Amino acid sequence: MKDTYQASEIEPTVQAHWQDNRSFEVREDPNREKFYCLSMFPYPSGRLHMGHVRNYTISDVISRYQRMLGKNVLHPMGWDAFGLPAENAAIKNKTAPAKWTYANTGYMRKQLKSLGFGVDWSREFATCDPEYYKWEQWFFTRLYEKGLAYKKVSAVNWCPKDETVLANEQVIDGCCWRCDTPVQRKQIPQWFIRITDYAEELLNDLEKLPHWPEQVRSMQRNWIGKSRGVDLKFQLEETLGGHNAFSVYTTRPDTLMGVTYVSLAAEHPIAAELAKKNPTLATFIEQCKTRSTAEADMANLEKQGLDTGIRARHPITNEAVPVWVANYVLMDYGSGAVMAVPAHDQRDWEFAKKYGLAIKQVVAPEDNTGVDLETAAYVDKGVLINSGEFDGLSFSAAFDAISSTLQASGKGKVSTNYRLRDWGVSRQRYWGAPIPILNLSNGGEIPVPADRLPVLLPEDVTMDGVGSPLKTDPNWRKTELNGQQLERETDTFDTFMESSWYYARYTSPNARTMVDPQKANYWLPVDQYVGGVEHAILHLLYARFFHKLMRDEGLVNSDEPFERLLCQGMVLADSFYLPSENGSDKEWVALDEVEVTKDDKGRLVSAKHLKTGAALQHGGMMKMSKSKLNTVDPETLVTRYGADTVRLFSMFAAPPDQTLEWTESGVEGAFRFIKKLWKTVAAHLAAGEPGALNTESLDETQQNLRRKTHETIAKVSDDFGRRQTFNTAIAAVMELLNEVNRNGNRSQPLSMAVEREAIEAAVLLLAPVIPHVCHALWANLGKAEPILDAPWPQADASAMVRSSLTVAIQVNGKVRAQINVAANIDREGMELQALADNNVQKHISNKSVRKVIVVPGKLVNIVAN
Repeated sequence: MKDTYQASEIEPTVQAHWQDNRSFEVREDPNREKFYCLSMFPYPSGRLHMGHVRNYTISDVISRYQRMLGKNVLHPMGWDAFGLPAENAAIKNKTAPAKWTYANTGYMRKQLKSLGFGVDWSREFATCDPEYYKWEQWFFTRLYEKGLAYKKVSAVNWCPKDETVLANEQVIDGCCWRCDTPVQRKQIPQWFIRITDYAEELLNDLEKLPHWPEQVRSMQRNWIGKSRGVDLKFQLEETLGGHNAFSVYTTRPDTLMGVTYVSLAAEHPIAAELAKKNPTLATFIEQCKTRSTAEADMANLEKQGLDTGIRARHPITNEAVPVWVANYVLMDYGSGAVMAVPAHDQRDWEFAKKYGLAIKQVVAPEDNTGVDLETAAYVDKGVLINSGEFDGLSFSAAFDAISSTLQASGKGKVSTNYRLRDWGVSRQRYWGAPIPILNLSNGGEIPVPADRLPVLLPEDVTMDGVGSPLKTDPNWRKTELNGQQLERETDTFDTFMESSWYYARYTSPNARTMVDPQKANYWLPVDQYVGGVEHAILHLLYARFFHKLMRDEGLVNSDEPFERLLCQGMVLADSFYLPSENGSDKEWVALDEVEVTKDDKGRLVSAKHLKTGAALQHGGMMKMSKSKLNTVDPETLVTRYGADTVRLFSMFAAPPDQTLEWTESGVEGAFRFIKKLWKTVAAHLAAGEPGALNTESLDETQQNLRRKTHETIAKVSDDFGRRQTFNTAIAAVMELLNEVNRNGNRSQPLSMAVEREAIEAAVLLLAPVIPHVCHALWANLGKAEPILDAPWPQADASAMVRSSLTVAIQVNGKVRAQINVAANIDREGMELQALADNNVQKHISNKSVRKVIVVPGKLVNIVAN
């Protein structure tokens, strides 16, 4: 073999071998254990970034490892192709979104293949393929027929520039996350799916996911937000537009006797009725429509409100209670009305303080300590005071007593509530799957019949940035069915619809149904899912929901889509900027335009702009982003170093679930290691053929290397499988290679045999991470079978038995010596050897040994003073 490593020669040859042999195409095999590994599929933005590389390298390493364990491995790839970015790019580039998307998928596919990802490309699809969204449309019609999909007028976050609905999470500081336009609240007809019908199951089945990060499970529990409370009714003193009462849901009925006012949401029908004759209130309601309803924004919102002048009756005391409209009350949560208890709710306290409303304490600490209501509300549970017949009751006793009183009078009842709201799936955009509904002239609607699906999205369109081509094209909107003139729904699906079931379609991408149940049930659930924690709530919750819907349709027989979840960390990189005169604005500089100077320890000393020579400020390690110009093009790295180097760096620089800091020196270090591996194998082969491996005839050096080989196999197997700490696995193989180079004796056939075993183990263990070079090395080692199909090495327990151990000796907690002891030595023997060590003697001379702590086989700690 050649003495030097040449990635540019090796990698295209190996990739051609995989393609010619269809190495990663798989079929169902009931006689083999399956393993379905999947990374969250990419949006075809045009080019891969390092976040993509890290994500897909992780899943590829896991897939290759599981294949070497003998499993039937599915590792597919596709494209999350619909969405606003394509529309915006089409407007900017004066093209159609479809053309832009297909060009991007072609380029990114080429990039993915250049990185050597072992993907079954025969299963590839994009969510904008009509054959894909046809079945999504069909499934929606089934949900409609079951009453699980419905239409209603709803208040939504509306971006007037993009002319579309935004989820609360897409509203940042009151503005659209994508274009920074102030968001409005708007009432429009929307399509919904009843995810709330599955709230309890979605919550309970989190216990079936022990291999998910607890952080993600906790986030979903909080999002579902199950609570036990009381629905109660406040009667109005006068009837308003047919409304003589309104309901409130509270989890703290123990504070009911402390209500000093009630607040309605700006969108509440009673507020709307009052606004008809109150211009000031009408103006306030309009102002409320521009606020963000995202949780973080609501928490920091300046509390504002207006006294409506009307009064409601307390459901127990019958006292008159003022009714306000407040901006911190949301129509979408609960009933759109809250009973305000300023003494025991901080938001109500802030509001009451601002407007001079009464604050009545009705809960006191159980230990009778004082409460200062001048500084903040007392929000803990305790004992009731100032509550009449309920005084002295604990929270639980008060809950039962007050709810019973309300129920007896017909003014309340105990109920379970969920924070989760039905999933709004309508989007007022063009580039999405059309919602398969036909609108009748009388105002009703019917689902598109199955034989008329898919409702095709026209792809040859002109984007003007003003409105959806679906709304402006009367020929597309108008259709007929059985001689009846109808009009198509012009809204398209939320793109989370497509990403909620794509994993199932991979199991049978050519099926003439949504999925082939037999194939789907062979592969599902996904054994390993990989993606960012930013998808913890929306995507992962909707996918779990969709899976249960498909199960209830008889398409799959499992309850959950993803058995194990790995959330990879972000990729950070240095950022640099030109300082501005005012010191606040930052002109970011691309990394390839920066020249840095470092000290002998690799620490940054200075940086300058290559184009201008100007000194640059270091912005620190930040998430790679186009806005900070601190992105690194993976394609450039592959050209310079090879795909294996990029893969190795991605897996070695940090544990997969933690932040990875990109550094040029780290990439160069990975490149040097691969060259070292290649050189070691080349030198071994140049030394001649090894002898037979006779384990009974090994000397101590040979035994030590063989022990290291099998300890490394055991560690890497555990790190790859159970722990998924790939960085420590790679470090272990690096140590093994160091041991080979340090202790190899290529003049003896037996030593060569031990070294051959170590080298073959190293190549096998690294094959999932750096598959190209390992494929080539395996062939050079004389193996006829490609390493892709080689079995994972097994650790020999007998080889790991030690005749002696190295034990650390501490004096007063500080390591003062290391000694070799017999593996079967007892506590007394360890203690005697430790005390006899010369270096230990120096540190305990003239001192009295008070205690000797022995940890068998590990350390001895001598306490002396």
